[in-house]
Amino acid sequence: MHQHVLIIDFGSQVTQLIARRVRELNIYCEIHPYHKVDDDFITSFNPKAVILSGGPSSVSDDFSPSLQCDLFNKQIPVFGICYGQQLMCELLGGKVESSNEREFGRSFITIEKQSPICEGFWSKGDNYQVWMSHGDRVVSIPDGFEVIASSDNAPFAMIGHHDKKCYGVQFHPEVTHTPDGKQLIRHFLVDIAGCACDWDMGTFLDEEIERVREKVKDKTVICGISGGVDSSVVAALLHKAIDQQLKC
Repeated sequence: MHQHVLIIDFGSQVTQLIARRVRELNIYCEIHPYHKVDDDFITSFNPKAVILSGGPSSVSDDFSPSLQCDLFNKQIPVFGICYGQQLMCELLGGKVESSNEREFGRSFITIEKQSPICEGFWSKGDNYQVWMSHGDRVVSIPDGFEVIASSDNAPFAMIGHHDKKCYGVQFHPEVTHTPDGKQLIRHFLVDIAGCACDWDMGTFLDEEIERVREKVKDKTVICGISGGVDSSVVAALLHKAIDQQLKC
């Protein structure tokens, strides 16, 4: 019923924050681990856009997390964050290397070229605060990509391929330490990918309650509760939907 944004998780500690920022824009999204996302999954999920999360691994390591699908030939807009950007470059013919100058914490990027993804809030030649957390860095970008922003330790801090609608950033726009990060995510999802901002949590509750009622009908449901957030929320949602038909 709503457009879907897929967040592919490569193990970042702040992947949940990406989802929060997307949902704050009234756009529906789901997080799925990288090893569960294959071509069949992409087809069934039918994402309007894909975000590749950060992660602690190095793309050059043996058995490092990678994509299990042919994502970049599906004409789906893709936004890579930190490890996600590095993986995008590695898979498309760029080059990523380990660096002795690990960049962590507040940094400043310089906008090298005006781009649709930062139109209206970041201007060419100006500096803006972002939050970095990386050891590896991109040293060459794939054909067709261009440099949008750079920092002292990251010459390809922000890159883009406008025809493919693929963008990558070395910093983390999802954290509050990147003041304009939410606006950057919004520009990618709304202006680049064309997502409609037509979802909110109230709508989600109404739709899920109706879906449960249609599936359960007059049957009884047993719900196991661990005491944690997930099972407690499930129990509360089920109780609101089917009341006395629920046994916890």
